[in-house]
Amino acid sequence: MKRIISGSLLILILVLTLGLLVNNGYASPIGKLVDEKVIRGAQLYDDWTKIVVPAPTLAGNQPIWSRQTTSTLGGVDTWRCVSCHGWDYKGNEGAFRSGPNYTGFPGIYAAREMDPSELEGILAGVNNENHDFSLYLADSDMQALTAFIQNGLIEDNEFIDPVSLKVLGGDLANGQTLYSGTCAQCHGDDGRQIQFRYEGQDINLGKLAGQDPWRFLHRTRFGTARAPEMVVGASLGWTAQEGRDVLLYAQTLPTGLEAENTPSIGEQTPGSGEQPGGPASNVFTGILTALGAIATGLGFAIILGALLIGIILLVVWFLRGRK
Repeated sequence: MKRIISGSLLILILVLTLGLLVNNGYASPIGKLVDEKVIRGAQLYDDWTKIVVPAPTLAGNQPIWSRQTTSTLGGVDTWRCVSCHGWDYKGNEGAFRSGPNYTGFPGIYAAREMDPSELEGILAGVNNENHDFSLYLADSDMQALTAFIQNGLIEDNEFIDPVSLKVLGGDLANGQTLYSGTCAQCHGDDGRQIQFRYEGQDINLGKLAGQDPWRFLHRTRFGTARAPEMVVGASLGWTAQEGRDVLLYAQTLPTGLEAENTPSIGEQTPGSGEQPGGPASNVFTGILTALGAIATGLGFAIILGALLIGIILLVVWFLRGRK
């Protein structure tokens, strides 16, 4: 009887512990613990072309890309999952529903409810031979992508204003604490220590957070294939809300677009040193200024007079010569 009670108590503790993890975001939306496979899948979704070994040889655009005519992306970028399905995983129903990133391709958010074998079949081109990524990805990577789609997708759109792109609600102080304790070590307190290449320009962390919050959230949570040394929020146990708190704070960092506070002419204070030119500051400099003006005017008059006398003498000499 004691063994039965002890076993039941152990099961109850395990259930309560798992429930606590799920409630605090340490587990994925469907209740499975976030592990390295999910993180790997998230980075493959971001840009698998940068992390698979051996590096793939990709010629031209991904074949399915020809179905759209709105996005100007080309080459290797068209092979990335995110280019079609978006950083919010909603495709043409999410952040990519308009603007330069619009392609018309659907999202993958609803696919999280699919059976793993069905998902792997889609990735292997069972339904569409042009969507066969098994030619480039190992079986383990196909499984990692499937694990990410099932366990790693998070709905953030209800927490981000679609117009201003600002985080709605959130804990700014908590975001600052998390940022200062982790992110600032590489990005600096003001987010300017590392520059990113984004949409053809170099930007800092504050500008990225303001312009593309979904990209910020994805890479903060799962890292990025482009920077394998980056600290991963999922590995730190950050919840979905804590990720948004960090984004909220990052959106307060300098973006590089702030107008410089240059005073107007009436607000400028005079410098301590004498400036060249300008009105005289005392009697002595006034006398020197006057003499300089006279000398300048007299010198010009002498030169002009000499020129006129020379012309007159030349005319007289010419006339005498004719006589």
